[in-house]
Amino acid sequence: MDSTETDEIAHDLRPYFIVFKDGHVQRLLVTDLVSPSLNPDGVSSKDLQILPELGVSARLYLPKPDAGDAGRKLPILVYYHGGFFCFASAFCGLYHCYLTSLVAEANVIAVSVEYGLAPEDPLPTGYDYSWAALQWVAAHTAGGPEPWLSEHGDFDRITIAGDSAGGNIVHNVAMRAGREELGHGVKLGGAILVHPFFNGDEAIGDEVKYPEKKALNDRFWMFSSPTTVGLDDPLINPMADGAPNLSGLGCARVMVCLAEKDMMRDRGRVYYERLRLSGWKGTVEILESEGEDHVFHLLNPTCGNAGIMMQRFVSFLN
Repeated sequence: MDSTETDEIAHDLRPYFIVFKDGHVQRLLVTDLVSPSLNPDGVSSKDLQILPELGVSARLYLPKPDAGDAGRKLPILVYYHGGFFCFASAFCGLYHCYLTSLVAEANVIAVSVEYGLAPEDPLPTGYDYSWAALQWVAAHTAGGPEPWLSEHGDFDRITIAGDSAGGNIVHNVAMRAGREELGHGVKLGGAILVHPFFNGDEAIGDEVKYPEKKALNDRFWMFSSPTTVGLDDPLINPMADGAPNLSGLGCARVMVCLAEKDMMRDRGRVYYERLRLSGWKGTVEILESEGEDHVFHLLNPTCGNAGIMMQRFVSFLN
């Protein structure tokens, strides 16, 4: 193969990455991977290959033991990171810092999942791996290879959470939990969708005002999910005509977090309203952060609205 053919571009998604026709990917955003550690708050973390046959790994977090709570089981949080299904990592500094803080504040065990990314692992791989990771967690109710879970986890209090593309994964995993068993009699307790990445063929709300941003979202979905039926695929547009009814969510509680300046806010609000009126038997709450943009709590974790979101998380998880 000559260099001109090798260098020919198939997908140009700068400033994120370029995919060449020979299949190789040039990732332009450098992900700042950090090692697990014991941080000053006493939160321990470690990395595991949780599903070696699939290549799925995770970073686990355990809060500092409280002498007054010896033997008390802790809620379990399974977290899915964002990144348009194409980039970011459970092992990057942004998520490591956030999960460490959340685990310390909420006194929960967290499993931050490293699911497969497109284009190397196109959707629905990420959905399948995220579901398999949740099943791996649930299996520890009967004992399992990871003592942080089997010895300290409360399997009656499992919550899944994620931001952006991870929020989309949360929705789809929760819908799957309504159709399939997690196993071992374990039920999914709650789901937190933070600035969820939903889309649709027809622009709504701020999507009309910012067509270039809408077009980028469209491109990322079509690129990351090459077998999709389009922008009204229920996986990316749960409100589309013919999509499964949201009453099928397989959890008892949901929190939807939105940000005022985030273009994805409008679809998140529609999702909240549709869920509330769907006949679903659970309880749903909403948190709207005024003056904030997409995933502001990760980029500016010390701001006032990030503190409010953190306290709502803590309350929800406990």
